[in-house]
Amino acid sequence: MGDSDHKGARTTVRTITDLARLAGVSPGTVSRALAGKSLVNAQTREKIVALAREHGFRPNQMASGLRRQKTGVIGVVIPLGHDIRQQISDSFFMTLLGFLADELTHEGYDLMLRRVVPDSDEDWLDRFIGSGMIDGVIVIGQSDQFERIEEVAESYTPMVVWGNHQEGQRHCVVGTDNRLGGRLAVEQLIAGGAKRIAFLGDTGPMEFAARFAGAQDVAARLGVAPVMPLATHLSPDRAGEEIAGHLAAHLRAQGGRDIDGIFAATDTLAALCLTELRAQGLSVPGDVRLVGFDDLPIARQTVPPLTTVRQDIAAGARGLVDLLLRRLAGETTESLVLPPELVLRETA
Repeated sequence: MGDSDHKGARTTVRTITDLARLAGVSPGTVSRALAGKSLVNAQTREKIVALAREHGFRPNQMASGLRRQKTGVIGVVIPLGHDIRQQISDSFFMTLLGFLADELTHEGYDLMLRRVVPDSDEDWLDRFIGSGMIDGVIVIGQSDQFERIEEVAESYTPMVVWGNHQEGQRHCVVGTDNRLGGRLAVEQLIAGGAKRIAFLGDTGPMEFAARFAGAQDVAARLGVAPVMPLATHLSPDRAGEEIAGHLAAHLRAQGGRDIDGIFAATDTLAALCLTELRAQGLSVPGDVRLVGFDDLPIARQTVPPLTTVRQDIAAGARGLVDLLLRRLAGETTESLVLPPELVLRETA
């Protein structure tokens, strides 16, 4: 049938998904071929480029087509490549989503939410933005998908990402200076007397890696032992058990404690850690000092209240929506990096 149906009507190609269907490949392959990526073999790339030329399709046509359609919907997607069992009900996601919904509603947009596991869905972002159902997209977290987001940003402009900023990156980011936040957390632990500090979390995702790097900066500068990484998942069904194991190994091991300060990658992990410390008969901040990250509502509700590094999630949501609307209007925007703030309470 080629590119016509049985009546000879010409196939309409408005999106990358349309072109992918015509070429018999995935939307991701089309995106990479049009961007000139060497990952696509020459024969396939030539076929896709020829079809795009034949149908008058340009890489940025997808964005302009969506603007013409004006669906009134903004896509919000959460990629969980780093921890596939993490839930959208996570307190951080729910807090940010609440602020985003408020901002988008105020601007006259509806929100379409998707949770994706990239390992089983390589073209998760291409298919979403090429669906024709959204005017633009907000990605919450880079997870382990930095390169995929970078590739899409080459040809799709109405996209803004909550995450960590790196010099030279193409995609537009709103997020906190995570490295500085890590420094603030460990400076406070050391100021309170901690000398053997652990980082509770996964150092793989970009935001957490930056927080851990900031913690190591301060440990090296102030002459204490390097911060010890304690790998911990974010999914609640695993995190509690893993934290209990870490504490048993490092705080109850025969021969004494080798940790007197803990910097948790999130407030949720810090709250779980606080519960487990109490269960093991250890006091905070008497036996162990503890600092979280985010300043979620739970940080004020723990016993004792949690010392944490605040990232302004409400300002972040406003920034995400503002930059996305400006990009939909054709502007080129810079990333927005928000300053973190240490919030002193009672755990450190």
